[in-house]
Amino acid sequence: MSERLFLTVIVIFLMAVGMSPLLFMLFESMSVDGHFSLNAYAEVLQTDRQWTLMRNSLTLASAVALLTTLVGVPIGILFGKTDLPFRRFFTILFVTPLLVPPYISAVSWSNFFTHAGGFSFQFLFGLPGAILVLFTVFLPVPMLLTIFFLRSIDPSLEEAGRVFASWGKVMRGITIPLIFPAIALSFMLVFILSFGELSVANFLRYDVYAMESFTQFSAFYNFKAATAAALPLVVAALLFLWVEEVFLHKRRVGSHAHFGREVQLIPLGTFRVWLFLSVAILGFTIVLLPLITLLIQSAGLSHYIDAFDRAGDSMLRTLLFGVFAATLLTFFGFFTGYLIHKRTLKIWRLADAATIFLFALPGTVIGIGLISLWNTPWTNFIYAGPAIIIFGLLAKYTALTSKISAVQLSQISPSMEEAAQVSGAGWFRTVVFIVIPLAWRGLAVAWIIGYIFSLRDTAVTMLIYPAGQDTLPIRILTLMANGSPELIASLCVIMILITLLPAALFWLILKTIIKVSP
Repeated sequence: MSERLFLTVIVIFLMAVGMSPLLFMLFESMSVDGHFSLNAYAEVLQTDRQWTLMRNSLTLASAVALLTTLVGVPIGILFGKTDLPFRRFFTILFVTPLLVPPYISAVSWSNFFTHAGGFSFQFLFGLPGAILVLFTVFLPVPMLLTIFFLRSIDPSLEEAGRVFASWGKVMRGITIPLIFPAIALSFMLVFILSFGELSVANFLRYDVYAMESFTQFSAFYNFKAATAAALPLVVAALLFLWVEEVFLHKRRVGSHAHFGREVQLIPLGTFRVWLFLSVAILGFTIVLLPLITLLIQSAGLSHYIDAFDRAGDSMLRTLLFGVFAATLLTFFGFFTGYLIHKRTLKIWRLADAATIFLFALPGTVIGIGLISLWNTPWTNFIYAGPAIIIFGLLAKYTALTSKISAVQLSQISPSMEEAAQVSGAGWFRTVVFIVIPLAWRGLAVAWIIGYIFSLRDTAVTMLIYPAGQDTLPIRILTLMANGSPELIASLCVIMILITLLPAALFWLILKTIIKVSP
């Protein structure tokens, strides 16, 4: 199969899985008895409740985005640009809340404030608590983007600045302006993720707009109202797509070729100990403290036995879905990333924009679109089986694996492919035997990310999972209504373990293979 044909098929499949349900959903919402109508949208705009929920969501998202940016960017600079001790350990520590379902963080903080008692417990429920939980969940986003952009800066620019100025002036005059795209992009990404997040707000009893579309569909079975209510969420995703285009495509930071060069670290001097203690206290407070409380709440073998009895089947399904979805995400993400990197087809922009748009779009909107498209007698084999869950995860998270693959491919010299082609090897053979082995580390990272995000997903699977096919995150959500606190805490601990341990084991095996390979 030729390069153009194969990559075109990949793009068409992704469009069919991700974009066609949304287009069908939009078409259906504007059709009443076979005639064009915008009544559903007019009703949404005329309802005072919608505007109140919108104000709540904008307040929450803005506060979380601002706080995470103000804290995450300096932390990213500390971890990526200074000689702070235990930088890698702290990076892993702060990333941990992002790798598990957000509502588990809410449960952890709830357990902590419950034991604290009094006014502090009441503080958690409402806007302050939602800001606190989402701050801890999304803080890694600006931190990781800052580290990534710092590594992509040409070191020679800073070296030239250091000849004439101190590190402080170099950071203010060269480094910070160069990573400004990371700051803008992280602010917008956290804003979008917070704007579309509903599980934390629902658990903490803070009414947000993202819940409206879900309620209209799941509680009232009003498809047109649910689609109309999702329109502002779609607009927000399009806005993020525009920001990503402006700050990531048009204002590239350096070249990926600089990733192989050593980053010049800033010596902290006398501030090294104080900054280390500050980071350690922050990490213990916002990451370890709620997790320790969760472990204390779940202590006791009987609680874990009860958890396995109540949700053992969901645990097994979660692992199977996670492995299968991660494998497909890695496959489609690699070839989408290859297309974006090589730009051999004009549709590369379409593929790039569509995957980013779907990632920014709340999972509930993707779920409603999938149901509207596949819930027919002719397609019931997809709608009533695990395939619809896999479709939802592919639509939501292909952007992550494609971006990782594109970055990894940018670090492979084009001469490797050119040499294979000169030797007479076809495109597909070149990719399989030359490109993929060279991009192995990036593919492994993509698989791990795909696995983690497939396991932690609730927004997509909450709407589309077939009867008897619920995942562990969904089972935990349903048991929260009548399960004991000890049972919920045990299930949350198990959820964290099955998310992080297999990924960590896979990464250790990968590092061992790389070290022993000739």
